[in-house]
Amino acid sequence: MLALLTVLAAAVVGNDPAPQQPTYAIVNVSVVPMDRERVLAGQTVVVRGDRIVAMGPTASTEVPAGAVRIEGRGKYLMPGLAEMHGHIPPGQVVPDSTIERILALFALNGVTTVRGMLGDPRHLPIRDRAARGEILSPTIYTSGPSLNSNSVKTGQDAIDSVTKYAKAGYDLLKIHPGIKRGVFDTLAATAKAVGIRFAGHVPLDVGIERAIELGYWTVDHFDGYIEGLVPSSGPLTPQETGFFGLGLVDRVDESRLAQLAAKTKAQGVWMVPTETLMRYVTGGYTIEELRNWPEMKYWSKAGLEAWAKQTAGFKGANEPPKATRDRYIALRRKIISTFHKAGVGFLLGSDAPQIWNVPGFSIFRELEYLVDAGLTPYQALESGTRNVAVHFGTEAERGTVAAGKRADLILLDGNPLSAISNVRKQAGVMVGGRWLPRSEIAQRLRALEAQ
Repeated sequence: MLALLTVLAAAVVGNDPAPQQPTYAIVNVSVVPMDRERVLAGQTVVVRGDRIVAMGPTASTEVPAGAVRIEGRGKYLMPGLAEMHGHIPPGQVVPDSTIERILALFALNGVTTVRGMLGDPRHLPIRDRAARGEILSPTIYTSGPSLNSNSVKTGQDAIDSVTKYAKAGYDLLKIHPGIKRGVFDTLAATAKAVGIRFAGHVPLDVGIERAIELGYWTVDHFDGYIEGLVPSSGPLTPQETGFFGLGLVDRVDESRLAQLAAKTKAQGVWMVPTETLMRYVTGGYTIEELRNWPEMKYWSKAGLEAWAKQTAGFKGANEPPKATRDRYIALRRKIISTFHKAGVGFLLGSDAPQIWNVPGFSIFRELEYLVDAGLTPYQALESGTRNVAVHFGTEAERGTVAAGKRADLILLDGNPLSAISNVRKQAGVMVGGRWLPRSEIAQRLRALEAQ
């Protein structure tokens, strides 16, 4: 399990409460509504408060008097994106300014929803402040604190923790490795009884087959699936499995894939691949190449050194040969493609801020890796827009561009359905009706550069 690193420059600039919002009219824009694969040309989208109040052909859609006009000619409007495996720094030693800085980096890149996967009591009031628009932030869903082999050793531990976190108001439970199977069975039964879902890693002693049966809300990183492709020959150990199954790549039986995919689909378990994390660790990137990516200027020097040290540890003397690592990446591509074709639900997540994943920026790389694995640009974008609303049961309010929906939007200079790289070409972002044009985003980002 990777440690969450939160060494950041402390300064936060511009993460101020939202001003009184005018009515906006984005005119002559091509809308990518994400309800299905299509583009609606020549549209006007009217936003009042945090809602889209009207949308239709520019020729027949009235622009309200006094509305701020945003010229959309030659541009494309799509829903905001989600980071469904993000991390909001936990613990009392992390200042609010650091947390707000991370949330701002997400929002300034068009990430308008984040699911925090390492919860902390401090995150609950921050979630509420974000919902009220008091800070520049995505909408936050937050897990409870980690449930793992240290925090949940007995069935009674499981009952107590699950009950406490559900009562506290967390949105879900976060599972980490090491929990024993009998204890986990009690955890799952208690979660069902009190009405809270669980997600994250799959403990080795539980195994992917049992995890699916118990009703994981999401399995993140495809954790446990490579283990599930290995013919049974006794219990596996963490030393054997290595980094998310990397040590098992030469032992898998790929004929098991279709059965696992069908079972996952039947039980309604969603996938959050976090492919960025796998590519950084097992791909051909050098530490210097990673360090020199443009977005690293938003991460502190101390943080970058910590990431470099972690990566060097993975790439040390025990690193598998390149051929093995190439097979691992090819296998993950095949798992993603097979599961998607089987109808398994996918959600977009990059595990930011983990190693080399600068919040907001890393979601662009995650989208590109999904396309590299065989998804179309529409399918990749769907995992971060419409699918998120389906997953949370918020389709009436979120996930697509339509009248009545929340005004979480990205204005692009190019069609994202033609090339996924066009998602990077942002002319502006709207977060709950708060409009941030390109010039303001650039100014705020300059202020957030680490020193």
